[in-house]
Amino acid sequence: MTNDPVLLNDWHPVATTAQLDESPIAGIRLLDEDIVVWRAGNRIHAWRDACVHRGTRLSLGKVIDGNCIQCPYHGWVYDSAGQCIRIPAMPDHIPPARARVKSFQAREEYGLVWVCVGEPANDIAPFPEWHEPEFRKLLCGPYTVQTSGPRIVENFLDVAHFPFVHENILGARQYTEIVDYKVTTDSTGVTASNVKVYQPDPYGTGQGDTVIYTYVAPRTLTAYLLKESEGPRFSILLVITPHSPVESSAWMWMAMNYGDDLPEQDLVDWQDSIFAQDKPIVESQRPKCLPLDPGAELSMRPDKTAVAYRRWLRELGMTFGVEAND
Repeated sequence: MTNDPVLLNDWHPVATTAQLDESPIAGIRLLDEDIVVWRAGNRIHAWRDACVHRGTRLSLGKVIDGNCIQCPYHGWVYDSAGQCIRIPAMPDHIPPARARVKSFQAREEYGLVWVCVGEPANDIAPFPEWHEPEFRKLLCGPYTVQTSGPRIVENFLDVAHFPFVHENILGARQYTEIVDYKVTTDSTGVTASNVKVYQPDPYGTGQGDTVIYTYVAPRTLTAYLLKESEGPRFSILLVITPHSPVESSAWMWMAMNYGDDLPEQDLVDWQDSIFAQDKPIVESQRPKCLPLDPGAELSMRPDKTAVAYRRWLRELGMTFGVEAND
């Protein structure tokens, strides 16, 4: 497991609550650690995915008696606290106290299961539209990407690529200029406001228009955008599962207060297609870990958000998925 204190003490999405409703046990790689997440009644648990006996993945086992996991190798049984309570090969033996699996904190939010492998330094990042009933919410992903989480977040915060990577969808080559905008960094993270970009059909009316975005990175591996408008409003919450320094999964919640007549699957397919355009780009970037040295890559004025994001990660002392050397 990483020793990065920033990510150790943050919350990370690992599964959907629906996934555990269908099958109460799942294995996930998080921060170079194998984790088993499982449901016992209304409670979610997250443990190191290894039986203390011979290191077998507990995620290959099963939930028994409603609140215990049984290892698939020798049948050792662990209670909801991670303590082994039964060894079938020695039925009369009381397992020693050290026969306990390491556990982590887990919780549910936004229809996702989140795990913190350290001590949470912050709450899960806010998603303002989640509690607004007029907004339709759609979960997209997870999209597995062979790159670092910060590379994915930085791509999400970038609009200058719209006319090229998302030509005729999110941008047009006749309108490539990114006018200056405002970026601030404070206790809430990095915020870019008044980010203007021309889009061929921003609201499904068939008419092109210049739209204004607000982008926020409230956590190192979380980003949010709001397409500002007096009428139709659209937002996305992006959260990353950092499997390893160079392998990540991206989840996206879309929220919109219009288009109720559009089929859910069509909207998800649209977001899938957008991410499919981004994926080969971010996977091609070298190095895969995001450089934090200001001189490592050439940045220009339209890259103000990325520059602020990198500086913020550097100030926080992040080391996982980044290159911090000068």
